[in-house]
Amino acid sequence: MKTAGRVRYYIYAVTLFFIAVSGFGQMPVFKRYYIADIPGLGWLAQFYVTHIIHYTAAIVLIALVTYVLLDFLFNGPGLKRITRSGYFKIGILAGLCVSGVLMVVKNLPNSYFDHTVIIVLDLVHLALCMILLGTSLYTLIRKKKWVN
Repeated sequence: MKTAGRVRYYIYAVTLFFIAVSGFGQMPVFKRYYIADIPGLGWLAQFYVTHIIHYTAAIVLIALVTYVLLDFLFNGPGLKRITRSGYFKIGILAGLCVSGVLMVVKNLPNSYFDHTVIIVLDLVHLALCMILLGTSLYTLIRKKKWVN
């Protein structure tokens, strides 16, 4: 793996970790199951801390996705082709970005979403997150790559 590819890989992995931890931290999971009582993990139970971490990690993820997309479009795929698992992850990431942006818009003042839309949006975002985490674990264990 080239140095640039390795850097992108580590940025993606660290960002995925922080976005998942902070996303679950916004739900009262860590406080409810006393994980936040472990010394050094008290910040996991503080909504605004996890909220800022989640938004920051989302910005990094969207920037990374945009960079990789533009790099792919302008530099071309070369001899590499996107694998089926790569296309699947791309679809999940696109869904997460769209649903995440819609959730940010819903939180803006003077923005109204119907209660049903909010519930569906939350469930879709959470489901896509779980699917991405499962797919990432599967591709990590099976050593499947984004491109051939």
